[in-house]
Amino acid sequence: MYGLVLLLSFYFFFFSIELMAKGFQLLGSGFAHLLIQNTSNPLVGFSTGLLATSIVQSSSSTTSIIVGLIASGALNIRNAVPMIMGANIGTTVTNTLVSLAHIKKGKEFQNAMQAATVHDFFNLLTAFTFLPVEYFFHPLEKSANFLAKFFDKVGGFVVVSPLKLLLDPLIRPLTNSPLRKYPVVLIIIAVTVLLVSLKFIVESMTKISKRFVDKYLNTIFFKNLRTSFFSGLILTSVVQSSSCTTSVAVPLAAIGLLDLRKVFYYTMGANVGTTVTAILAALITKNPAALAIAFTHLLFNLYGIILNTLIYRELPVKIAKAFAEFAVKRKVVALIYIVIQFYLVPILIIFLGR
Repeated sequence: MYGLVLLLSFYFFFFSIELMAKGFQLLGSGFAHLLIQNTSNPLVGFSTGLLATSIVQSSSSTTSIIVGLIASGALNIRNAVPMIMGANIGTTVTNTLVSLAHIKKGKEFQNAMQAATVHDFFNLLTAFTFLPVEYFFHPLEKSANFLAKFFDKVGGFVVVSPLKLLLDPLIRPLTNSPLRKYPVVLIIIAVTVLLVSLKFIVESMTKISKRFVDKYLNTIFFKNLRTSFFSGLILTSVVQSSSCTTSVAVPLAAIGLLDLRKVFYYTMGANVGTTVTAILAALITKNPAALAIAFTHLLFNLYGIILNTLIYRELPVKIAKAFAEFAVKRKVVALIYIVIQFYLVPILIIFLGR
């Protein structure tokens, strides 16, 4: 019985994430398109990618807009690379919003917050390291252009997400209904379903034998750091949504089923996995710009993994733990963090930089 409730809860959890993304896209896709303009200032470009993705809650949508602008000549590859870095950070806002559902439960909230923000700090450290390097030496641009030329004769194929197929019967009627004109209503519905589904996920996980859950989580998907990484990579490649796969780790970590280091490696795998389908789709187009942008996204994450595991020695884990400990004592900090990082700072940078 509890197993069925758990499955349904996860289904509606994924439904809420997808519907929330659709609602934000309907609300802000036009604005995001206008926002992304050609700029030679890398910090403004970075902030633009971050803000646009935070608005539409989909790095894929931002990347698609960027590719379209490049194809039309309104944007060049060099100026687009910082936007891709920013988009990688903007897409993590979903995780942090999910963690707020646990805000009334001390230790549970602390676990959820650190599991959510480890993704943020991985991307922030990677971006702050590579943004100045990219400005002076352009390693991402050069590597991406090389790979684009190397693969320009290779065909690709479109991967169909089984999760999207399962969710579509509910998502499509809502997004094609008169509610399409009122995206805020869709977002409210999504948040309501998210809160209810999370409540049932936590209750079901608690009532089902923890040993039974551990048997599958910690012997298959999260047996060690390596399996955690490849679980994130493979699941996200199949599902085609890093927001869904990384967000689902938040409630599992909240109730103590996943430790932070495994979540960190799972997140890094998901970051790579989310670029795979874009590359396969870009290969079909044989468009050098589309290929270069897709490879930029991939290389940014691969370089980030090397940087954060070998040089920074898992520093995002330490920062996430410290931040969560602080946020659980002053819970308003979590809300301020979301507003400042994902919206206020990029808006100020764009305004002052232009």
